Amino acid sequence: MDQHGKIIFGHSPDADDAFMFYALAKGLVTIQGRAIGHHMEDIESLNRRAVHGELDVTAISAAHYPSVAAHYRIMSCGASVGRNYGPMVVAKSDMTENDLVGKVIAVPGQFTTSYLLWRIFGPTAFEPIFVDFEAVEPTVQQGRADAGILLHEGQILYQQRGFTGVLDLGKKWFEATGLPIPLGLDCVNRNLGNELGRAIAKALEESVAYARAHEDDALDYALQFGRGIDKEDARRFVRMYVNDDTEDMGAEGRQALEKLFSMAAERGIIDGIPVLDIVTGN
Repeated sequence: MDQHGKIIFGHSPDADDAFMFYALAKGLVTIQGRAIGHHMEDIESLNRRAVHGELDVTAISAAHYPSVAAHYRIMSCGASVGRNYGPMVVAKSDMTENDLVGKVIAVPGQFTTSYLLWRIFGPTAFEPIFVDFEAVEPTVQQGRADAGILLHEGQILYQQRGFTGVLDLGKKWFEATGLPIPLGLDCVNRNLGNELGRAIAKALEESVAYARAHEDDALDYALQFGRGIDKEDARRFVRMYVNDDTEDMGAEGRQALEKLFSMAAERGIIDGIPVLDIVTGN
């Protein structure tokens, strides 16, 4: 919190994140006795801030939780969850999964869940180039990478932009596990304590529910921060990642996180499986 007791929510300007925070930003949902502020930044920058516990509440990549668990608890609401879809590996020309071996891959951030999924399901031999998520498409288009991993609306618009799909990492995950894939999480800082943490989780859950019930108004708000995506494409994207799982990840969401971390640990990508300390608003 700042010196005046304002709770700062960190989230990305992407359509799904901004959509979820609409009611909180507009004062339609409140936290008693607390003012609310917002810090908008791309997810990889938020991941880096979370290492030091900088923000009260923050979105992070689900894959990054083991690195920030000392500072944050997971909220049961606010997760970006895909069911049989997720980050997409694309190229300029037709390729197969086997063609990806040894190739240069544009990756939208070292700490992203998309990169963890790539390391689980992609070839072991590859050369990563870490770029901002907005730079993945131009990096591939300009030939500086053979393929790239797309996040956000790029997952649904890549064909319109002249790319071909090579590997759907969300679908690959579902085929292997039968579980939804938790891509992003919203977390609350441990230094706020249990009571306030629960109040924040309750407010976020109410904000998500309000946005879903007032979709057009929430979309209009979210599109202020977008990158030129039109409203109907934004609607399609938001409905993919702001869903029932976002209001409450439930037992299946917890199981999916445990599976993600266990698969990463089995491959030596992370040192161990973190305890899932999950806060609900109930």
